[in-house]
Amino acid sequence: MNYTISFQERIENLYNTKMRQTKEKQEINGTDGYWDMDDRGIIPPPLDFKFEPLSNHTDGDFYGNLLCGKNYRRLLETHPVHIDPMSSLAGGWMYNFYNIKKAKWNPDYSYEYLHELQRKYDLVHGIGGVQHFNVDYKMGLELGFTGILKKIEKYEKINSSDKADFYNAEKDVLLGIMNIIKRHAYKAHELAETETNYALKESLIKMARTNENLTVKPPETFLEACQFIAWFVMIAAMYNSSGAGGAIDKYLKPYYDKDIKSGILTKEEAVFHLACLLLKDNQYYEIGGTYTDGTDRTNEISYCMIEAAHRLKIPTNICLRVHENIDKDFLYLAVKYLFEDKLGTPSFLGDKAINRGAVNNGFSIELARQREKTGCHWCSLPGMEYTLNDIVKINFLAVFNVAFKEVIADKTTNPTIEVLWNSFVKHLSIAIKTIAEGIDFHLEHMHKVFPELVLNLLCHGTIEEGLDASNGGVEYYNLCVDGAGLATIADSFAAIEQRVETEQKLTWEQLATAIETDFAYSENTRLLLHSAKKYGSGNSPADEYAVKITQIFTNLVKQKTTPNGKTMVPGLFSWANTIPFGKAVGASPNGRHAYHPISHGANPDTGNSNKSTPTSMARAVASVQCGYGNTSPLQLEFDPNIAVSHSGIVLIISFINSFCDIGGTLLNINILNKEKILAAHENPDLYPDLVVRVTGFSAYFASLSREFRQLVVDRITEG
Repeated sequence: MNYTISFQERIENLYNTKMRQTKEKQEINGTDGYWDMDDRGIIPPPLDFKFEPLSNHTDGDFYGNLLCGKNYRRLLETHPVHIDPMSSLAGGWMYNFYNIKKAKWNPDYSYEYLHELQRKYDLVHGIGGVQHFNVDYKMGLELGFTGILKKIEKYEKINSSDKADFYNAEKDVLLGIMNIIKRHAYKAHELAETETNYALKESLIKMARTNENLTVKPPETFLEACQFIAWFVMIAAMYNSSGAGGAIDKYLKPYYDKDIKSGILTKEEAVFHLACLLLKDNQYYEIGGTYTDGTDRTNEISYCMIEAAHRLKIPTNICLRVHENIDKDFLYLAVKYLFEDKLGTPSFLGDKAINRGAVNNGFSIELARQREKTGCHWCSLPGMEYTLNDIVKINFLAVFNVAFKEVIADKTTNPTIEVLWNSFVKHLSIAIKTIAEGIDFHLEHMHKVFPELVLNLLCHGTIEEGLDASNGGVEYYNLCVDGAGLATIADSFAAIEQRVETEQKLTWEQLATAIETDFAYSENTRLLLHSAKKYGSGNSPADEYAVKITQIFTNLVKQKTTPNGKTMVPGLFSWANTIPFGKAVGASPNGRHAYHPISHGANPDTGNSNKSTPTSMARAVASVQCGYGNTSPLQLEFDPNIAVSHSGIVLIISFINSFCDIGGTLLNINILNKEKILAAHENPDLYPDLVVRVTGFSAYFASLSREFRQLVVDRITEG
């Protein structure tokens, strides 16, 4: 029998397994990318595994508490067991319950009255959107799964009988969770009996006992706490792709301190457990930040988490919260690993601007500091705030296009930039009003369609009141509304002002013809418009338009609540909508061809003829922050050689701090070699381990579609 195997050797083995699984997923889903999103921890299921849900509707689908709870329990109780002896944590998710549904919305609840305007402005309205808010893991760790079940049973007796379906559904989910944990504990014992490596045998025995303990009591050790979180993130991801991991260093520190003091845990072992946790799913974890009094919260787990990601070298979504009192050594290590590993991790959240924005939205500064970065670009109060972050989006270019056509078609008024601006504001106002009505419709009906049965378990108020998080179960309802395509329309306004009104090199009629025909007979016109001064080039008219657009968008979102009184929170973010938003609109006055992608987030556009520098981009993006606790991220691509020395790392740290100081909210950085990314774009199979930060998330480059890879390539080669 072998006796030793190091934690690092086990991590390397787990990495190799991850790469084999990723390759298998790519082969199953096609040779040119299988999804344009995070590389989740999902494992290909056995080919003979099938799951058929029960239906309660004439359309053959299932809706509401009872069937969602019953079907999810059935899935958990039949889900294949997965244990890798190299890991310290049991489990792996293989099936997306939400994707089993044939329809995402119950046809009995029609919002046809909104369809015309939703289509006119190409709105991502958010109706039927799931998760995208955060839970309180501290509550979960304190209660454990058995404590959560007792809590459900307690409030089921207190509340009226009309809440019975809600509580029965939540109990079904808990019983399904307990079942899958017990089956994994049994399997771990079984594997331990035949394991020939002594270290792995002991690990499997410990894994079995850990999971047995979780079925009878709350976690008590660091390993048990990691396993609890691993189960919850997998169960939540499997239910509806939830990716909110929370402030992991805050939640795990008490367990780490206790085990270190008692001598049952070493730092090296803690790093290993965290690496195993990162493998379970590509969750969004926050590290660093402050306590409610503003003092630095960086601790040993913060270091261990960044070390785990460094050793594992897979796509992860860890965010470091940057503030004036941050541990300087920790920030240095994070930037060093960012350039050394070239994985796009961590991202950097501007604590000052985020907190100030939450205060502007009505929070106390103490409450603002408790919000956690747990998604592509967003924060929320753990277990207390329903947000629909990154779900609702307004295509600025589609709104602009409607306004432009209206101005050109109006033969009673001569077109001017002022007339166009007023038309844009009018239509933007209508688009926001339509979004607000859609949010209310969603909140009224979502719990009857696909309730948040998993995330409800760790929210404050849901179980107590017997109400879904989407239906009054939590305290705060701050609904995110993102604008997308800022640079595209800022550059369009500026190009019209410069080339048509100031220089008079084009007439409005010539401009309209060029746009309508997609510059088919006027490439010189397109180049003339494209070469106008752009947003992000520094003190240009386009920069001024970007600020002006952001201000009017923010004011329109914040001047009213939804009709039912819910707060809306503006931000600037496109996520993966850059391609579909572009496909909805013809050519634009910035020289963009018809149906080409819109600009990325709050970033200046790629192909900028007035080349932006990192500094001018940072200033531009910092100037277009909406200021209410949502972000307008800056995406940058750097050459790996920039920070190969101590002075280079210090320079990047200074850049990060400066961006946060001038009001920046979120900074995503890719470290990519231009020649390598071009080669990988043509032959992605030759670069299976190349990781890129696509937008708010990181992914294997080879797993992206060619169309989506092109966006990353354009940012590097043209931006």
